[in-house]
Amino acid sequence: MSATDLTELTVAEMRDGLKAKRFSAVELTQAHIRAMEQARVLNAFIVETPELALEQAKAADAAIARGEAGPLAGIPLGIKDLFCTKGVQTTAASKILEGFVPTYESTVSANLLRDGAVMLGKLNLDQFAMGSSNETSAFGNVLNPWRGKNGEHLVPGGSSGGSSSAVAARIVAAATGTDTGGSIRQPAAFTGISGIKPTYGRCSRWGIVAFASSLDQAGPMARTIQDCAILLKSMCGFDPKDSTSLDLPVPDFEKALTGDIRGLKVGIPKEYRVDGMPAEIEALWQKGMDWLKAAGAEIVDISLPHTQYALPTYYIVAPAEASSNLARYDGVRYGLRVVPENGSLIDMYEATRAAGFGREVKRRIMIGTYVLSAGYYDAYYVKAQKVRALIAQDFENAYKSCDVILTPTAPSAAFAFGAKSADPLSMYLNDVFTVPASLAGLPALSVPAGVDADGLPLGLHLIGRKLDEETVLKVGHVIEQAAQFTAKPEKWWVK
Repeated sequence: MSATDLTELTVAEMRDGLKAKRFSAVELTQAHIRAMEQARVLNAFIVETPELALEQAKAADAAIARGEAGPLAGIPLGIKDLFCTKGVQTTAASKILEGFVPTYESTVSANLLRDGAVMLGKLNLDQFAMGSSNETSAFGNVLNPWRGKNGEHLVPGGSSGGSSSAVAARIVAAATGTDTGGSIRQPAAFTGISGIKPTYGRCSRWGIVAFASSLDQAGPMARTIQDCAILLKSMCGFDPKDSTSLDLPVPDFEKALTGDIRGLKVGIPKEYRVDGMPAEIEALWQKGMDWLKAAGAEIVDISLPHTQYALPTYYIVAPAEASSNLARYDGVRYGLRVVPENGSLIDMYEATRAAGFGREVKRRIMIGTYVLSAGYYDAYYVKAQKVRALIAQDFENAYKSCDVILTPTAPSAAFAFGAKSADPLSMYLNDVFTVPASLAGLPALSVPAGVDADGLPLGLHLIGRKLDEETVLKVGHVIEQAAQFTAKPEKWWVK
């Protein structure tokens, strides 16, 4: 099998091929290392770890030969550079952490390595996961492997843009992402891949650089729903080191993909029909309903009345938590330190944070500090938490009459660099469909379902009940089968 053929395989096909000894983990890893080297123009990686990957691949081959292989033995993955990796630089795409090499492994990446996965490197992202377009990284923009109709470069979505770009370009078999307000699902939609944010607490947050602790959740990004299900099983699990981790058994998510959704009720929220939504996205949403109906599901209208308050609520809660979490980056213990001549300790703090944080991070810290300050805490933060509870209640009420909710993933296809970066509000509106599920801590999935008039991928979005990833994946799999999305970007980056 040629190197290109190996990189085209899904995770499930790689797993089965390795088991049947049709190729080795080393061959599979070498094929992906070659693809990674050829695709450097995409800037998907902050750190490449080819030597480490080959070591892990050799260990996987030995485990397969002994009959002791883990469920992900030999599968080459990319790890978002928000997950601490022992002995490998972890930056959260910020200058303030450049050169920081953790002495420990995040629980999620440790789980993947325990199951035999191979790490190709650390993937680029929006700085501290703050952004929807991968334009805020201190290490440069990530390019979407898809290009505009005139050949212009497009954003890969954010914050997990390095992950989405690498998966779509076939540089990695799959990748880890994190999702605070849509950072797995929106980039998945922009690059024509799948991605799931599990229920808050399903995956441990220990060892993931924190943005907003009550929202952050890790999840897999891959080319198929089956691959997402395989990875999610390895990533999940109780972790006593994370007080928000759920002590519950992890289902075999792959077994849920039965294709049988007869009798399931699919809710369509009227509030998601937003003004100015492109007709193509409206039409795709309708197509999604038709596919599910044809598979035996019942389409029901539902209402999520507080949806209109989700974005403002999110942009109070998330920056408030960020302002608190990012206070630790002070130039004292790790990362960047800028010491002004004859300056005081306060001068050092100020100079370090001014030089180390990017504009979007500073903007969110300032918003967060403001809403937590004396005199404004009750007016903003406390009120936002009350509205968040109402948004969660809306979903609880909706699930009395449906089993899963179907919406578009994003209000547009991928856009060109600079198209929205000058206007933060226009950028924040990218997350209008994904934020409510994050505020409520619900599992949600994006599945590639079609292309727009320019041939760019569009995603459909499923939101499930708490801890019901199985239904979300099952319905997503039915959409995937019906959509038969086979479009992929041309490899313009391979010279």
